[in-house]
Amino acid sequence: MRTIEGNLYTREGMLPGRLHTGADGRITGITRLPADQVPDRLILPGFIDLHVHGGGGADLMEGADAAHILSRTHARFGTTSLVATTVSAAHEDLKKVLTAIAPLCDTRHPQSARILGVHLEGPYLNRVKLGAQPDQIQHADASRIRELCELAPIRILTLAPEMLSNQALLQELSTAGIRLQIGHSNGSYEQGKRALEQGVSGFTHLFNAMSGLHHREPGMVGAALAHAEYAEIIPDLLHVHPGAVLAALRSIPGLYGVSDATAATGMPDGTYLLGSHQVHKCMGGVRLKDGTLAGSCLTMDQALRNLVKIGLPLQTASDCLSLRPARYLGLTDRGQLAAGMMADLVVLDNDLKIRQVWVEGENIELTA
Repeated sequence: MRTIEGNLYTREGMLPGRLHTGADGRITGITRLPADQVPDRLILPGFIDLHVHGGGGADLMEGADAAHILSRTHARFGTTSLVATTVSAAHEDLKKVLTAIAPLCDTRHPQSARILGVHLEGPYLNRVKLGAQPDQIQHADASRIRELCELAPIRILTLAPEMLSNQALLQELSTAGIRLQIGHSNGSYEQGKRALEQGVSGFTHLFNAMSGLHHREPGMVGAALAHAEYAEIIPDLLHVHPGAVLAALRSIPGLYGVSDATAATGMPDGTYLLGSHQVHKCMGGVRLKDGTLAGSCLTMDQALRNLVKIGLPLQTASDCLSLRPARYLGLTDRGQLAAGMMADLVVLDNDLKIRQVWVEGENIELTA
């Protein structure tokens, strides 16, 4: 058994105490202690990132080795579990990638975040809202999606609902347990509302690469703000203005943060891959040659600091990065500190800088 002491963020609030873990990597209990007997540090649930393209110089589309590198990289910044995210590509290329990374979804490597499955971001998108996605857009085909599902666990699928020729496909995929998200879409408010009624459960990087809000044409942003229970947002303070983040938090009860991280994450400024694109990291952002934002170099610990900086209470910021994504995916063993949960946690100082990360009870080395 291992223990760690500090100010723990539990479902009852902040609690000075000692957290106990067992040999199976789960929390066995939490003991309250007098406040003056615990170290002056914060212990939060580990971050859960549902949109990760790369990290540590590796892009997921490169295969299993890249998935291993990115899961190790993000663990050092407090991400204890993640969903590995593809970009639009030819069907055969997607098959190769999913086949390569499927074993990593079954077994967590030491010193790495848990890979929960795959987020298929495209290729069923609207070319008008391509953003930094490679131009490999396809019409959604049920048989091809089923083929991909047989290769690896697809947890999330981003699509543009206005591009579907078969609307019944939404309900079929949702029934299969895939979280469907609207993204890279130029659809109308009405199309977004209808898609939510037909099985779509969220929105991908809210505000970015989707039809915007106008008071006479509310667009996909309007559909999200009016009707969504869940949506992801990139809190790097580049993709979305702080005021828009706060507006979304007031409207969408399950709004949660994602990194949309690329190979540039955890790396110096330079040129990296995002699928078939070359992207450039400079001045805290990642862009295509024409200046288009192309994912990010955000880490989840920085996301926490950013959310607190714009005015969120620490507990709310933590929920946006842990509890809410866990609930969205239906995870019952992660996202909070309680007996029976995985011992996934981040230890922070009072400046919200990481001092320790535990993944399933394993203490992660914070140096590369």
